[in-house]
Amino acid sequence: MEKQQTAFTLGSVTFPKTAILAPMAGVADRAYRLLCRSFGAAGTVSEMVSVKGLCYGDKGSGELCTITEPERPMGIQLFGSEPEFMARAAALVQQYAPDWIDINMGCPVHKVVATGAGSALMRDIPLAQKIVRAAVRESSVPVTVKFRLGWEETSRNAVPFAKAMEEAGAAAITVHGRTKAQLYSGKADWNAIREVKQAVHIPVIGNGDVQTAADCLAMYAQTGCDLVMAGRGTYGNPFLFREINCAMQGKTAAPPSLEERMETMLRHVRLILECNPQKPPEIAIRDARKHAAWYMTGLYGAAQFRARCYHLDSYDAAQQLAEDFLQLQKQHAAD
Repeated sequence: MEKQQTAFTLGSVTFPKTAILAPMAGVADRAYRLLCRSFGAAGTVSEMVSVKGLCYGDKGSGELCTITEPERPMGIQLFGSEPEFMARAAALVQQYAPDWIDINMGCPVHKVVATGAGSALMRDIPLAQKIVRAAVRESSVPVTVKFRLGWEETSRNAVPFAKAMEEAGAAAITVHGRTKAQLYSGKADWNAIREVKQAVHIPVIGNGDVQTAADCLAMYAQTGCDLVMAGRGTYGNPFLFREINCAMQGKTAAPPSLEERMETMLRHVRLILECNPQKPPEIAIRDARKHAAWYMTGLYGAAQFRARCYHLDSYDAAQQLAEDFLQLQKQHAAD
């Protein structure tokens, strides 16, 4: 089968028609981004960064904006509800040389929505437009917007919202196929993403329920989107990007062996420790606990090992965990 054409060009970046890693707060940190890029993610996006935090000189916000070359192409995702702060933040992040800026208008989490940011902006299209225009005015790189289908089922407005974002100057948009009220429950509505794609002239990135390479191909086919974004389907499964890349070329990637799963889990733990040199190892290792558990999801005995994952206190403990888990799998296969 002939290779697929490139999806689209955004600023200085031409994306292959595969999949990009979603910006997931508390999950897709530098270690996660580096790992997913190594398995073929078409690009990455920072965890969401508070525009007020940036404007007030918060050290943590600045660290979230720092980009290393192996993470590129990479965008910086900003969230906020005031155009003046968005403008200042868009100007400030230019020093980090992002490949693009993404504005979060889809986060459903209460502490974000309560400030008027995230998916709350879908209830105020004129304000959302002002925010996009403010960012576009101050940015030397493209500005994109990520949003949902609407606030709730009875107030879906993704199509008019998408048109408004295009009119305000967004270079591309990402649509998560759920409403704010759904959070991450239920099924993503890919038909709604297709409706958005048909309504605008700018590139549309589809997001929601991409768990397998087959899902990725199906999303392209069903929505007509220009690029796919994978999020929770990558939990403990960076191999998804390798599988997607193969599938887009008409090939089938061999699923990861148990040994590769555990080797990658340990590599992930090492990256977490390396990417957080300012933290003592016994503190940094805590960030690895949930990831370690995800690498075991769906495998025999995963439940009994989960408690051990959540008590990891050193890299040596992670190595022992991997060895014990592999041994359990071998015993189970022999029974």
